Amino acid sequence: MGITSKLSPLPLDDAEILKQLPEAELLALLTAVAHITDDLDVLDDRLYPNLLTLREPQSGYTEEQQTLARDIVMRGLRKFRDEQKGIPARPSLDRLHTIMQFVAGEPVSERYVPLLLEELALDGDQLRAPQWNKASIAPDREFSAIIIGAGMSGIAAAHRLRQAGVPVTILEKNEDVGGTWLENKYPGCRVDIQNHMYSYSFAQRHDWPFFFSPRQVLHEYFRNCAEEFGLLPIINFKTEVESAVWDEDAQQWVVTSINAAGTKRVDRANILVSAVGQLNRPNFPDIAGIDSFAGEAFHSATWNFNVDLTGKKVAVIGTGASACQFIPQVAKQAGELYVFQRTTPWMIPAPRYQETVPNGFNWMLSHVPFYAEWYRFSMFWRGAEGMLPAATVDPDYPPTEKSVGLMNEMMRQMLIEWTNALTEGDETLRAQLTPNYPPLSKRFVVDDGAFALTLRQPHVSLVTDKIERIESTGIRTSDGQLREVDVIIYGTGFKASQFLTPMKVTGRNKTDLHEQWAGDARAYLGVVIPNFPNFFCLYGPNTNIVANGSIIYFSECEVYYLVECARLLLESNLGSLDPQQEVHDKYNERIDAANKLRTWGFSTVSSWYKNAHGRTAQNWPFSVLEFWEQTRVPESSDYKLVSK
Repeated sequence: MGITSKLSPLPLDDAEILKQLPEAELLALLTAVAHITDDLDVLDDRLYPNLLTLREPQSGYTEEQQTLARDIVMRGLRKFRDEQKGIPARPSLDRLHTIMQFVAGEPVSERYVPLLLEELALDGDQLRAPQWNKASIAPDREFSAIIIGAGMSGIAAAHRLRQAGVPVTILEKNEDVGGTWLENKYPGCRVDIQNHMYSYSFAQRHDWPFFFSPRQVLHEYFRNCAEEFGLLPIINFKTEVESAVWDEDAQQWVVTSINAAGTKRVDRANILVSAVGQLNRPNFPDIAGIDSFAGEAFHSATWNFNVDLTGKKVAVIGTGASACQFIPQVAKQAGELYVFQRTTPWMIPAPRYQETVPNGFNWMLSHVPFYAEWYRFSMFWRGAEGMLPAATVDPDYPPTEKSVGLMNEMMRQMLIEWTNALTEGDETLRAQLTPNYPPLSKRFVVDDGAFALTLRQPHVSLVTDKIERIESTGIRTSDGQLREVDVIIYGTGFKASQFLTPMKVTGRNKTDLHEQWAGDARAYLGVVIPNFPNFFCLYGPNTNIVANGSIIYFSECEVYYLVECARLLLESNLGSLDPQQEVHDKYNERIDAANKLRTWGFSTVSSWYKNAHGRTAQNWPFSVLEFWEQTRVPESSDYKLVSK
């Protein structure tokens, strides 16, 4: 599998096109045909999508509409093929705006258009790639970067910096690239955002085997990206960073790391990028007797494949996103399975969650110019602001622990209908799987019904009584019952709010990063931190997305910003920059105020979105457009600038 996909010409035989057409996504295909034929009449008013059904299969088109759409598409493809005029010049902005609004099924503000053009990438990678090169603006200056981590964000950062001519060294604690998709190998692990969106805008492929790929496919994708971008030779594997210290005199970071053989190395660079993510340190629950269990026990993030679960009595603690993926797989092996649930997750229906991509779908992607781009665009728009309105607290509603506004209540009713359908005839399970907090207050579970159907199996029990303690032979709950088990699997998430641990990072005037944060991580734009010059966080504080966008999109925005900061350093002959404390504080006050007006800030439900201080340290509360706008150009006035 490569990361670039070349188009094949349309066949001369109409029968082959007609054979593949039923499996194509018609809305995106219509827009692609309008584009390549330069004919906006293809966008028939009778096929203008309905926002209420846009997320349904085939964008909610009726059978009659689907027939009409296929007829229009076939005529357009035949015309494009037979006239042999080739792909026309890039449509004007007005025409592109018209096509965008057809895909969206609603008016698209002109403010969004620059962002959408970037994401659409009709000109390849030109709009988001660096528009400068070190060789042109500072050819004689020694200037380099160190990136900690070779996961999704680290690969993107290294690629962009090298495109700008900046030498890069990557330090990676694991034996391979991929980050979370390398480390999390538990059965059933897969992405919960469709892959045509959960992939780099600059490295698209047309042959995803699944709509939501398993971890093996994703790991292969990121490894292929690292290989094709030429990054593997600059990655130091099995090398864990111990400390990073800012040298004020040299205006450099001094990074000390240690490899698997115990050999230490010291690297210096002008800028330091943390690409270690948030979800990489397993979290074990604070349960009495956790070390007293005599059987096998492990966390899902460090799955022990040497433990044979066949016929065993197994306990799973937790029903979060990871647990809901591996519980159906464990149930296939276990003789008896107890699932211990503290907080019920909201389940978002995704019928395609484990489906393979139909051949006809991929065929169209590889034969119709710009179909892939418009399909990705359609998904981007649907998820751009996505569920953000439903996550917004309406003070006049009034908000409660049931729902926080009318949109939130409508979502709640929709999700309850889904749960009710899955638990029909089992009132006990229905009650256990109906959350008592507003939707979007904590991470939802993407579901095709597998989790609930697993819980209905006779050898599977959902336990909602509080765990009192763990004993040598099993788990005792608050009702006094001891459930004896052979194996305990912890599906209890990660220490998300403990950013950058266990690294020691020392900035200007010997400021210790963890002491400055005091357990409450903050950053300006989620990327830069006062007293830590030329230090950039990717997937840093308050950059997690809940109701809109994709984390890859956010990482690309952050990478764009850090590359522009490098440009500012070189063009202005600066040694360093770090944000003004007042600018940083005002920004975080705005973030905190907005998060309090989102479900996750309003609700008291337990969630990894909040740190030990009760503050939402993870989530971005605004639109994807606002994040894009704030990461375009670094404002010099926001920073303390030190000359070289």
